[in-house]
Amino acid sequence: MSFFGSISFFLLLILVFIPAIVLGFTGRSLQGYRTAVSILIIGVVFWPDKIHLAYLIAFYLLEFFLIKLYLKLRLSQGENRNTAIYRSFLFLVILPLILCKISEIAGGASFSLFQFLGISYLTFRAAQIIIETYDGIIREVKWLDFTDFLLLFSTFSCGPIDRSRRYLEDGKKRYTREEYLDLLGNGILKFLIGVLYKFVLAALVHRGVGFFQDPQSFLEYVGYSYCYGIYLFFDFAGYSLMAIGSGYLFGVRVPENFKRPFASVDMKDFWNRWHMTLSFWFRDFLFSRFMMLAIKGKWFTSRLTGASIGFILNMAVMGAWHGLTANYLLYGLYHGVLLALTEIYQKKSGFYKRNKKKIWYRTLSWLVTINLIMFGFLLFSGALI
Repeated sequence: MSFFGSISFFLLLILVFIPAIVLGFTGRSLQGYRTAVSILIIGVVFWPDKIHLAYLIAFYLLEFFLIKLYLKLRLSQGENRNTAIYRSFLFLVILPLILCKISEIAGGASFSLFQFLGISYLTFRAAQIIIETYDGIIREVKWLDFTDFLLLFSTFSCGPIDRSRRYLEDGKKRYTREEYLDLLGNGILKFLIGVLYKFVLAALVHRGVGFFQDPQSFLEYVGYSYCYGIYLFFDFAGYSLMAIGSGYLFGVRVPENFKRPFASVDMKDFWNRWHMTLSFWFRDFLFSRFMMLAIKGKWFTSRLTGASIGFILNMAVMGAWHGLTANYLLYGLYHGVLLALTEIYQKKSGFYKRNKKKIWYRTLSWLVTINLIMFGFLLFSGALI
């Protein structure tokens, strides 16, 4: 059984949806039932692979222990935040993911430390709690809240990536019958669109990927990059919509992950539309904090230089998050450089400022952008390496 990938999973999903709908209609809290269902489904999915299940349990216990310990230390500090302690705990929270990524390339099948489905996305959630605890925003972490947030089954393996405070606002809410009926209708619609995307449209486009497999000529590479990019969108957006729709049925408005990404008119616009919860997470917790430190420490002669370097660093880390293989690292650096060049061009170019709102310019900009996007997917696929 796999998440949103087998008939048995969908049958189990129907069974657990029924009590959730009853609870929602009667105005009761869904948190306890939602958490129990998440543990059940994750357990069923992981049960055939006991080693990965053991890694997941170890990860969960370690993250909860580190978060609770850091919270206690942070509250004892008051306004005098100890940066060294914060960075140490943040590193320890991320360490299992680092070990996982290293073992993927170092040991292969013979050695897989902390490798289990979903570790990348779970690490984002745990790291966010540590960061906002340091900021003084989070001052309490209860076991049920943590478990509910970390292990939500619908977003467990591939996101979208939610934020703990936003999540808990929904998670603890008791909906009126009318509110839940609206949530239910939207959830079912999103889920069905996700099924259409993933199992119909993605499957059709994947035939094109197979047709251009092992490209040799320039036109074959172009065909492969477009088919692969469109396939990746329908497959991933379809999964995200099913995850979002499932979350709605369980009382959680899981954030949207895609917003017509192929309508982007520049690379910054693209990353405001593609895998939005991932790009916004990096923007808020890596890029923005890098910029604040750079400005405070006067690391660069101008903010534009700092922003350009910040974009490259931000996307390089994102590439490494996908994996430490050459295709992912090049993909991250490629987008980092494109974002840096876009920032410089938009800030420095009078031509851009004069024409950016004109239809001909936006059309030309879209045409250039879509080809840059598809070349990035070609790098991501590994077909060039």
